[in-house]
Formats: sequence, structure tokens, C-alpha cells
Amino acid sequence: MAIELDELDRRILAELQRDGTLSVDALSERVNLSRNACWRRVKRLEEEGVITGRVALVDADRVGLGLSVFILVRTSNHDPDWLKRFREAVATLPEIVGAYRMTGDLDYVLRARVADVKAYDRLYQRLIAKMPLSDVSASFVMEEIKETTIVPLEIR
Repeated sequence: MAIELDELDRRILAELQRDGTLSVDALSERVNLSRNACWRRVKRLEEEGVITGRVALVDADRVGLGLSVFILVRTSNHDPDWLKRFREAVATLPEIVGAYRMTGDLDYVLRARVADVKAYDRLYQRLIAKMPLSDVSASFVMEEIKETTIVPLEIR
């Protein structure tokens, strides 16, 4: 459920999305708010589940996982037990960095990071060994034009 955010909340979130390592002092300067008031707002945003964590973003190319793959999955089984097992299977495969249940022609889209096509094939083999799937295909990303973790917040 969405919570009401005022302009200061949105500015705080925008700054933290750009740099999650900002100290409260630096953040309060950027949003033009006292240190204590800024700290209270950040704590409230954490308590209300708006800020869910802070992470370091890793360059996949630099760590040898330069191939991004979208795995397109169709299944003929849509019962709750199958979905539970599918979720568990996906959770055990660290190469899968995103998993989405879809509307339309596809049932699921998985996003994976691997070193190369051979590494994708090993992932594919492990996936189909875990779950019965009607159809699995993959699209390899040729160029990442835009990828971001920033949630677009309109500052009003």
C-alpha cells in the first residue's frame, strides 16, 4: 500500500537512491533540512518500509558476468503447488537476478547474469532439471541502453 510522501520525503529518497552512502549530515545539507529532522524522516521511511535496504551496486562486466539474459518461460501447469515449487527453484539459482509472473502470452520472465553462453546453458540445464516447463527460450542482451535501480519519484 502506498504511503503519503511530501516533497521533503521525495527529495530525501531521490538523494539516497543516487548515493546510499550519504551521511545524515550530507543528506540534510542536500535537502536543506536540519540534521535531526532529516534523521527522523529517514528512520520513519525505513520503519514504514519505503526504504527497504541499502546496497552496493556491482559492475557485472568487471566481475565476469557480462552477459545479461532474459529467459522466457511458458508452462501448462498453473496450480499453487507448482508455483510454490517454481518460486523455490528460482530462489536457489543465484544467476537469476529477477523473476516476474506475467500477463499475456508468456507466463514468466526471468532475468539472469552469466559469464557467457556456456554459463547460460548450465543455468538452463539446472532450471529444467528442477521444474517441468512447457517452453523455455532466451534472449541475450546485445546492449544495455538503460538499467537503473532508481524508482522514479516525481517531486511536486
